[in-house]
Amino acid sequence: MIDEKYILVVDDEPAILDMVEFALKRQDFRTKLVVNAMQAMNAISETPPDLILLDWMLPDLSGVDLARRLKRDDLTKSIPIIMITARAEEGDKLRGFDVGVDDYVTKPFSPRELIARINAVLRRIEPETIDQNIDVEGLNLDPVTHRVNANGSVVELGPTEFRLLQFFMTHTERVYSREQLLDRVWGQNVYIEDRTVDVHIRRLRKVLSEYGYDKMIQTVRGSGYRFSKQIK
Repeated sequence: MIDEKYILVVDDEPAILDMVEFALKRQDFRTKLVVNAMQAMNAISETPPDLILLDWMLPDLSGVDLARRLKRDDLTKSIPIIMITARAEEGDKLRGFDVGVDDYVTKPFSPRELIARINAVLRRIEPETIDQNIDVEGLNLDPVTHRVNANGSVVELGPTEFRLLQFFMTHTERVYSREQLLDRVWGQNVYIEDRTVDVHIRRLRKVLSEYGYDKMIQTVRGSGYRFSKQIK
């Protein structure tokens, strides 16, 4: 299964949107284009993106203010943001980094540079290797042997629950909708109802409850699910 990344582009310049969309689609990114902060917030609420390309100058709210708002919200703070703007002064860049943006691309920029910056940011947030042993608070998953241990005790999981747990443990603190989980865990060409996710979440929680890890799989009302070490 190809893990197709979804990128939200927020810019009110048609020429920039056209250029960026063309460049992203050539690299097989899924894209959504919006022209202001309000549309961006609605798009993020509907389906959280893997990365946001954000223009500084927007008609309703500056990109810096939008980035600050996103980075302060628990549901969106882990979404990486690349600022794209004509403001190239050092002070402007520092202001952007101070609110939490992950990178800064100044206009004009080439499509190749933009794609390189996007890939670099995405690599930083992905696990080092799919074969890497994963441990979260004593819950250990070995992707090579397909074994899960909880503080030394063997956890018996079905293949789907194993893949679901592996995805969660390599993407902690991010909120994923049912549709996104279907794409990432079951595959984009598998046609099943999104409520199937709920069934497997319940099964996974039931098994993990024996070891005290079920509360790490958190339901985010109206958005989906999150795997978090921060147990409320």
